[in-house]
Amino acid sequence: MSKLPTDNDLLARLGNGDKQALYIIYDRYAPALYGVILRMCRNRMQAEDLLQESFVKIWQNAHRYDSSKGRFYTWAYRIVKNTTLNALRKPLPLIQNDDLSVHTNKEEVTTTIDHTELNGALKKLEPHHQKAIELVYFRGYTHKEAHEEMNVPLGTFKSYVRQALKQLRESYGTELVIIWSILHILA
Repeated sequence: MSKLPTDNDLLARLGNGDKQALYIIYDRYAPALYGVILRMCRNRMQAEDLLQESFVKIWQNAHRYDSSKGRFYTWAYRIVKNTTLNALRKPLPLIQNDDLSVHTNKEEVTTTIDHTELNGALKKLEPHHQKAIELVYFRGYTHKEAHEEMNVPLGTFKSYVRQALKQLRESYGTELVIIWSILHILA
């Protein structure tokens, strides 16, 4: 029985342009990464597109992966998460119909309202709570990276996040479901 290549072996091969290594990495990690994207965007077609875009980025940036800084999955997860967040932040295009009047579909209007509502909700938080939410949910930091960025103990940082989410829940009740979907909180 042949030994399966390690992630580090595959990444070295990716860095040399080996497409077979990409196929193996894809088979190994695509299902888990697709699940992450789908939970974030809740749209199968968009999730498939974002998974493909993410793997293109993995292919193009394989030479940047540093195994001393963490596991491959963690690195790939951050690429997927950031790619998805960037796609969800993009303003949706307006569509023109044949008589040149501009309209949007219901999903586009809902998304616009969600972003507006989210911005208002976050602005009501204390500055340190806003920063904690921004670092973790919008800039893709881990809690460890974010607490270092804010120069506070890890436990304090985690309490900032919990307090911010609690305030959002208390202030917005059922509307928080909309905010949660925008923040893409993964259990």
